[in-house]
Amino acid sequence: MPQANVSGSDALDQLCVNTIRMLSVDMVQKANSGHPGAPMGQASIGYVLWAKHLRHNPANPDWPGRDRFVLSGGHASALLYSLLHLTGYGLTLDDLKEFRQWGAKTPGHPEYGHPRGTETTTGPLGQGVANAVGMALAQAHLAANFGKDGHSVFDHQTYFVAGDGDLMEGISHEAASLAGNLKLGNLIGFYDDNGITIDGEACLSVTDDAQQRFESYGWDVQLIEDGNDLGAIDAAIEAAKGTAQPSLIIVRTQIGYGSPNKQGKAAAHGAPLGEDEVALTKQNLGWPTDEPFTVPGETAAVWDAVIARGAMWEADWQSDFEAYTSAFPELAAEFCRRLRGELPAGWEESLPDFSAEKAMATRGASGKTLNALAQVIPEMVGGSADLAASNLTMIKDSERLSGENPAGRNVFFGVREHAMGAVMNGMAQHGGILPYGGTFLVFSDYMRPAIRLAAMMGLHVVYVFTHDSIGLGEDGPTHQPIEMVPTLRAIPNLTVIRPADAVETMEAWQVAMKRSSGPVALALTRQKLPPLDRSKLDATRIGVGKGGYVLSEADGGQPEVLLIATGSEVSLALEAQQELKGAGIAARVVNMPCVEIFAEQDAAYRDEVLPPNIRARVAVEAAHPLTWYRWVGIDGAIVGLESFGASAPYERLYEEFGITASAVVEKAKSVLNR
Repeated sequence: MPQANVSGSDALDQLCVNTIRMLSVDMVQKANSGHPGAPMGQASIGYVLWAKHLRHNPANPDWPGRDRFVLSGGHASALLYSLLHLTGYGLTLDDLKEFRQWGAKTPGHPEYGHPRGTETTTGPLGQGVANAVGMALAQAHLAANFGKDGHSVFDHQTYFVAGDGDLMEGISHEAASLAGNLKLGNLIGFYDDNGITIDGEACLSVTDDAQQRFESYGWDVQLIEDGNDLGAIDAAIEAAKGTAQPSLIIVRTQIGYGSPNKQGKAAAHGAPLGEDEVALTKQNLGWPTDEPFTVPGETAAVWDAVIARGAMWEADWQSDFEAYTSAFPELAAEFCRRLRGELPAGWEESLPDFSAEKAMATRGASGKTLNALAQVIPEMVGGSADLAASNLTMIKDSERLSGENPAGRNVFFGVREHAMGAVMNGMAQHGGILPYGGTFLVFSDYMRPAIRLAAMMGLHVVYVFTHDSIGLGEDGPTHQPIEMVPTLRAIPNLTVIRPADAVETMEAWQVAMKRSSGPVALALTRQKLPPLDRSKLDATRIGVGKGGYVLSEADGGQPEVLLIATGSEVSLALEAQQELKGAGIAARVVNMPCVEIFAEQDAAYRDEVLPPNIRARVAVEAAHPLTWYRWVGIDGAIVGLESFGASAPYERLYEEFGITASAVVEKAKSVLNR
């Protein structure tokens, strides 16, 4: 493949760097909103990497053999948009002029695939670093499973640029520690060390030694004292490509470089320079002041060369892939299937049959289902945040994914929930991997920002959240999730499934495999649950696939009250139904394992399950009642929890907190005025 080289005059290179700087400045100034300082300081890094090293083809941003680039400090988005415009990604000057405006291709922070060439959504600091680790992990895993000597099909790099804020966030260090442990030599990061944060000098809050810290993680670290030394940046990238460890290149830059009055100051961070300062900056850099958004004609040859080199890189890769396909047709076909996101033919036949099972914890059913699926869906790669034995997320017939064995499928994320979530996002973004990760439901809060971004980006990842209620018992209120299920349901495009028994758990995994337009969270019990009696259900039963359904109809099919339940409380609703029957009250039990899927159904189906004319409704769930106000209405009632739990056997907890069949009965009578 073509090799990168730094060519052309120093003056031309500097002209290109300043083009990136001033496009960024003009974007922010026109929008009267944004962050000019970081792009001005990082322009040299961006230029050397994108113009001379990054293996990418602007004509095909999704080319599988491309290097990945992550701008972790997403507030520096003007830098990315300048590079995308200059290197031929179809982003026009008019698009740059619409920076941060409604409907623009240039939003305030980069958004996955918007514009073309944006590999991930960044903004919450540190997330991009962890995404990059996930991308590098996915590449290493695929290379180990599909790579063959003599073929460079899977030999690409992942790059990221991070700032002081990124490295202050704990998630970046969780991810960096994991990357060092896994020896991800295909990962190269830049630390834009400008020593400035919004509040002032970085030393106000951080004085640790980033070089020593990353070296202790097992990274190769280089230091560049002058962030405008293009030759030093070029040489550092070349050196980093040859390491067997992840690499960090620390670059000492100046925020707002070129601004006479704001360079090196916090004032350059998050506000336009101002018209007067823009004019002074352009004069200082020898830049035309009469017209904003200037791209000097002399630079065209440089950007054209980038575009041409990208096409040549992909053509060489495609030629190699064709040779690879001829030599290893089955491997090539399998790789392409994974990249398309298609599941293997007949995968559903592997789903276990729990119809004859007795009482079983849904986490146990999940573990068995996961292992059955993993036998036929090899792209399933994942693990847990040091809770594999509790979450039951280990693939039994596979090895640990490690630096020595990246072909393994069991990822030991360690006690790093936040990084686990963001690394999974990067794995999914890379392609060819269907990641999953487990922890206790209460610790989903530790990874919530990554879950939110996965939902925003529509990534196909699966969360295995066990110990889903006070039903976990003796560990007490610190580990008993009261508010987690309803607040997870509040995240748009996240599907939360809380199955009621082993069969529904199998169905939940079935839905999770098919539902590729966003993440899926499974909320699973520690305690055993009785199997649901399905003998009275007719042949049209659809289970989890519709989100909610009539589990047990009232005698005669004319209910007076609707009992709505999920997970471990479905059996309580069934008990309450029988008690109400004895009191002469006809109740329908509606099992609603997934309110998001139920809400997607057409009105006719929803009205069939929850008839609008039946306003007497009771919902029961061992969680905060937030979810259920929508479904029970103003005339309904909810049996739930609005306090923290306690430490005791779970049976006692359910009694003490009033999550019982008798409590459901009393609520039902109350809403009926009986």
